[in-house]
Amino acid sequence: MIDKANLHVVGAESNNPLDKFRSTRKAAIAGVETLVAGLSILRIGEAKDWVRLHPDVENYWSPELCFVTVPVKGQDKDTLHLIAEDLALAYLPSGRIKRFRLALGSMPQDKLFLCIVPTQSLDNAFNADAVAACERARVEWVMASSRRDEGLDGYKIETTRDKNPFDEPKWPTQKLMDLIVAAFRGRMIESEDSEALRRLVGARQKMS
Repeated sequence: MIDKANLHVVGAESNNPLDKFRSTRKAAIAGVETLVAGLSILRIGEAKDWVRLHPDVENYWSPELCFVTVPVKGQDKDTLHLIAEDLALAYLPSGRIKRFRLALGSMPQDKLFLCIVPTQSLDNAFNADAVAACERARVEWVMASSRRDEGLDGYKIETTRDKNPFDEPKWPTQKLMDLIVAAFRGRMIESEDSEALRRLVGARQKMS
C-alpha cells in the first residue's frame, strides 16, 4: 500500500526554506581541470604584484594582435576589443589601432591574467621596460612599478628577496587561443555589422 503522505510530487512547492540551497550535482572528479574563462587583461605594471609569465613563448604568448577601445553605454571606461586587421585598416585611423601580444601570466596563488606585451614604440621607456620585465618574468618573479612619481619615465623592475618565495604557477592546459576568445567574448569585432564598429565610425547602432 502506497503511503500518500510521504509521496513526493515533482514540481510541487516545498515548504522547506533550505530546498533552494540543496546540492544536487555530483562533486567534481579528482584530476579533472576546471576550465578558465574571463581572464583580466593587464599591463605588467598594472598587476601591482609579483608576476610570472608562461615560459612557453611559442604556445602561450600570442603573435601581435589588433585591438581598439570602444565606449560602452553604462561604463565609465572604454573597453578593449579585438578587431580584425582588415576592418581596422578599412575603417579606423592608424592611431586608434592598438597592436601588442598577449601572454598568459600569473600572480601568486595562481591568480591568472593575460599580460600585455608591447610590440610597438619600443623606444618609449615604459614599453621597453615592460618588454624587459616580461622576458624576465618567464624565469623568475618580477614586479614592475611606474617611476612617474620620481619624475622619470619607465618602470622599476624588481625581483623577489628570496629565490623561491611562491609556488610555481599551476598553468592551465587550455590553449592560449581559447583563453583569449573566452576573455574577449562579446568584444570581438569581426564584421562590418558589429555594433562596436558602428559605434566607432559614428553609425547608428541597431540596438540603440
